[in-house]
Amino acid sequence: MYFTNPKAAEVFAEYLARHEQERALTRDLPRGQFGERRDEFLLPVGADVGNFLRALAIGRKPERILELGTSYGYSTLFLADAAKACGAKLVTVDVDAAKQDYARRMLERAGLAEAVEFRCGDALDIVAADESEFGLVLLDIWKNLYLPCFEAVYPKLAEEGLIVSDNMIMPESAREAVRAYREAVRAKVDLQTVLLPLGSGIELTIKWSEGNPKL
Repeated sequence: MYFTNPKAAEVFAEYLARHEQERALTRDLPRGQFGERRDEFLLPVGADVGNFLRALAIGRKPERILELGTSYGYSTLFLADAAKACGAKLVTVDVDAAKQDYARRMLERAGLAEAVEFRCGDALDIVAADESEFGLVLLDIWKNLYLPCFEAVYPKLAEEGLIVSDNMIMPESAREAVRAYREAVRAKVDLQTVLLPLGSGIELTIKWSEGNPKL
């Protein structure tokens, strides 16, 4: 992992250890119990996607980054490290206050909390109330919310801004919502998008106005 400070690397090591413990636990769960207990688990984007997000943010240097789906702060750690490195502000949103509290504690220990603004509540309401643009957006929320969240974020995406959407390939149970989301993205004439086989599949979408060169 390429974090800018050793404290962040130490915190990431804790996330890795927790994930390994949870993977062992879920293998032994009776059929059907995972769905009932899924809020207990990290469900991380994975190191490959995390590193990609971090590199993307540092390379693009957006003024503001939006993460929809803080959860326990796994991907937040990568984005916050990038935000601190390039002088950006990360706004991370989740409806679960307990998960965000956990994420906040981890980010504080990593020395990155000052780069992050935690907002707890309904993602659609929070995005609607925000009056500024975002240069980079991570969409990693409940899959039935991908489409309405995209429609809320789209008008606030900065020129040449990026949306990264997770779980575009897996799990299979999300594919109906994913298809609707991808169709909506492709219907916007000023967006170009590509599916990347990283982690569970990510969609990388960029906003180009008419006259800008194609990807």
